[in-house]
Amino acid sequence: MSDPLAHLPHDLVRKALKSGADAAEAVIAERQSLSVGVRLGALEEVEREESRDLGLRVWIGQRQASVSASDLSEKTADRLVERAVAMARLAPEDPFTGLAPEELLARDEPRNLDLFDPAEFSAEQLEARAREAEEAARAVPGVANSEGGSASWTSGGWRLVTSAGFEGVHRGSASSVSASVIAGEGSAMERGGEGRSARWAADLPAPAEIGRLAGERAVKRLGARKIDSQTATVIIENRIAASLLSSFVGAISGPAIARGVSFLKDRLGEQVFSDAVTLVDDPFRPRGLGSTPFDDEGVQVEERAIVDRGVLTTWLLNTSSAKQLGLASTGHASRGLAGPAGVSGHNLHILPRQRDLAGLMADAGKGLLITAMFGPSINANTGDWSAGVSGFWFEGGELAYPVTEITVAGALPDIYRRMIPGSDLEFRGSMNAPSLMVEGMAIAGK
Repeated sequence: MSDPLAHLPHDLVRKALKSGADAAEAVIAERQSLSVGVRLGALEEVEREESRDLGLRVWIGQRQASVSASDLSEKTADRLVERAVAMARLAPEDPFTGLAPEELLARDEPRNLDLFDPAEFSAEQLEARAREAEEAARAVPGVANSEGGSASWTSGGWRLVTSAGFEGVHRGSASSVSASVIAGEGSAMERGGEGRSARWAADLPAPAEIGRLAGERAVKRLGARKIDSQTATVIIENRIAASLLSSFVGAISGPAIARGVSFLKDRLGEQVFSDAVTLVDDPFRPRGLGSTPFDDEGVQVEERAIVDRGVLTTWLLNTSSAKQLGLASTGHASRGLAGPAGVSGHNLHILPRQRDLAGLMADAGKGLLITAMFGPSINANTGDWSAGVSGFWFEGGELAYPVTEITVAGALPDIYRRMIPGSDLEFRGSMNAPSLMVEGMAIAGK
């Protein structure tokens, strides 16, 4: 965050208080990004974005309003304040709104989380990375066509200032490379892709490695067949296993619990997973895609076991939901420039166990290895869950043949209680898991 802009959120807060607000918070965000896409060796797309935005939220009693703008002029700032205060006077009262309690704010010197890579890529450099990934994917024998390769670079900064005296700043960056190709022809075509993102470009696999994996995945799926409907052991590959955590995070979010819309609403302190599962939220992991020195309301964050040997230990709370539940914020507020905060995790990951993917398949003997998942649906009140999947049938602990057009389904509380993690944890995003084995899942095939 460049120093010449540091005064802007302070000015907004000061003007809001002078105009009649009882409390205020202001955010300024900067973002620069560049992405390049290629297809069949030709440049297909170049996108560049540069933005600077202001956000203001004000309170008058228990009434709140928020506004945002991308014009940083003093005239626009004055209009923001005027509109926000006028809107707050007309807003309905909310007994749970307000700034985060001062005793929960992050006051210590923030840790060095190493989230910002100073390297900046040109369009030519990103094009070369995208080409390298796509060329490697197309070079895999059996690949017939390409959906393209891409590479991107992003950096940005965020400064939060409140009338309670909090000021927090953090910067971050991200780089990514991906490729997607098609193997086979006609009705026998299969897609395969791979993409990786990291805070620092140096932490990414080589573009050629990403492309090779994309090509091999597509070719490996040739000859996919349908299987009979049955009940069998299912193993979800580590690349997509974290998708099961998304539903869990939604079920333990403070706003959902406060509304009573969660299949886990009465389960705090109870065994909800098998005792093989410990789920950690670590906001301090160096170069983590979900790392942060404070949450989006300025509350101190901390590493914690959300699930400890299967037992649910906490909800994920922002200030508003914490007040509704008579609890304290857990430092999980997440917000944009305007509007009240929501809730999100930081670096969530299931701790690995002893068995790798081959070991899990050997333990199961036969079953379904899921390598792609799409269209998951869930009933938030009951936890009934289903998803379209594809992958491989395995027998004798070895892959037998690729399978497709399958649906897996079950009640998430039951699935969680039977879940066994593998050892192959990879940090690919802000939510990660090793391969996960679940016995006795319903599989709908032909």
